[in-house]
Amino acid sequence: MTGRTYPARAAAPDPNIGRRSAPARRIRDILRARIRSGVYGNRPLPSETQLAADFDTSRNIVRDALALLRDEGLVDRVPGAGTFVVADKAVQGLDRLRGLAETFETGSDRVVNRVLLAEVVPATPIVAERLELEPATPVVALERIRYLDGSPLSLDASYLTADVGAPLLELDLTGCDVFGLLEAELGLPLGSAAVSIEAVAADPTVAGLLAVRPGSPLLFLERLTYTDSGRPIDLEYVRYRGDRFSLSGRLDRIPVAPNRGAPEPKERG
Repeated sequence: MTGRTYPARAAAPDPNIGRRSAPARRIRDILRARIRSGVYGNRPLPSETQLAADFDTSRNIVRDALALLRDEGLVDRVPGAGTFVVADKAVQGLDRLRGLAETFETGSDRVVNRVLLAEVVPATPIVAERLELEPATPVVALERIRYLDGSPLSLDASYLTADVGAPLLELDLTGCDVFGLLEAELGLPLGSAAVSIEAVAADPTVAGLLAVRPGSPLLFLERLTYTDSGRPIDLEYVRYRGDRFSLSGRLDRIPVAPNRGAPEPKERG
């Protein structure tokens, strides 16, 4: 008789891990907020013992929270010195259409661009469609690594209509935002932009350019910018390092009118 085989039973989860994970995530979130607000600066974070006392919890839970922060690339432990903030995240608001340097109101002091590509190319079908051009129409392609405070922050690929982009090839693309050049140098007022955002993983090529490990989380932003007259002129694909950048904004709620046609609730008799 052939014996019947049964699938192997999965090992039961460690109950201690489940009990620790939720408080560890809560402490992680609080510490992340403190890090982003600059509470610790160049000083080490409090010791595990001190944090355990502050949060009225065990050192094991604090240790788990710090491990989560290390996995995000926000902190690192220096033997004999303590746990330090590795990198503060740059925050860009979603309330206005701004270039990177404009966001930090520093001109070119902190933001520097390394130009990888700046030339006229035929528009691919998707680029032509988004810019409302015929396929293969010449467009200006710009690819830049953008550095903030000396470290790579993003990889930007931009496609501009030729009449707008060609004059940019003669201007300073290493020290200036494209938006600033379009308005200040070319006198072309911008109006609005359509934006979509998603999370992606860094492929080996992008990882090498942004100095992260392959597979690291990136924030991928697609932005189509229009002039004030409503003409699309600039299609961008921007890959931000997930450990160095975040987006923030304010969302206002529009109240939903009550459904006047809804039946009245019946009273229980």
